[in-house]
Amino acid sequence: MNSKKILALVMAMIMMASTVFMTGCGGGAGSSAEVRIAIQPSAAFIPLYIARENGWIEEALEEKGVEVVWNDFESGPPINESMAAGSSDIACLGDVPTVSAFAAGQDNLIFASACEAPDSYQMLTRIDSGINSPADLKGKKIGTVVGSTGHVLTKKLMNTAGMDLSDVEIVNISMGDAQTVLDNKEVDAVAAWEPNVTRLLESGTVKSIGKGSDCGLLGENTLVARAAYAEENADVLQVIVEQYARGAAAMDSLDQKTIDAVSKALSIEPELFYTVAASYNYVVYMSEAADASLQETIEFLVSIDVISESFDVTEYFNSEYIDKADIGQYIK
Repeated sequence: MNSKKILALVMAMIMMASTVFMTGCGGGAGSSAEVRIAIQPSAAFIPLYIARENGWIEEALEEKGVEVVWNDFESGPPINESMAAGSSDIACLGDVPTVSAFAAGQDNLIFASACEAPDSYQMLTRIDSGINSPADLKGKKIGTVVGSTGHVLTKKLMNTAGMDLSDVEIVNISMGDAQTVLDNKEVDAVAAWEPNVTRLLESGTVKSIGKGSDCGLLGENTLVARAAYAEENADVLQVIVEQYARGAAAMDSLDQKTIDAVSKALSIEPELFYTVAASYNYVVYMSEAADASLQETIEFLVSIDVISESFDVTEYFNSEYIDKADIGQYIK
């Protein structure tokens, strides 16, 4: 074999090795070699934190050669940005970020319900405010994150009391400032969600005057995926559904190490873990009520001009990942 043929053979072998290496590294968006999971510190997603702490998803995907990468965020909007940029493949989201992403044209799909949690959303006021029910809020200032589920709760509680949002003044706040704005009397009440609700009630200066179950708020949270990733990696989504269900089933038998780790992630004291978690029903299966709740959120966001037009949320749900997942051993 002459030198030119030898050189050509060597170059071909180098190119082949390079291709195999790049494929094995799985660095591209949608690669089956990794799954990037966006997570946020909400008690709505405790089963996912349990699975993370115990390495269950990593263990289940190891034989498939899939690496698990965790992307930590503080809330839903930056998660949506990450999904839109192709930097995350899977996400856990509240109802507003879920439908807002669809409205913005993101090619996502809902593949499972994270939870339903009506009483994780509550209207809180100072103990000495003289306000004892939503009916007493007429003409008052209510602090919440504008366009959030807290905003939806406010509307529904007002409707239950025979009023509308026009009967109160909505003050846009950061949920981290809820205690401060109440203490300083900048607002008369706040529409909050867990774990903020428990933190505020534990202060001893705040009381609850209304919650989601009082006004038909379901408090739906979702597990979503980039549609392109889901199409190529159905088996990965099935594993995530299974391990989420496993985390939900393990709630009553957690060791202290796991409780401590998840509590730290949620910025709550470990002794409050079960108090906070009690507000959540980690259902996994999407229900007709969940569809209706998300649709109601869409109509609300249209009414306050956060999104421009309505759409059918059921077009964005794909049940095949739940149907094929082995979750019967965990959730009936």
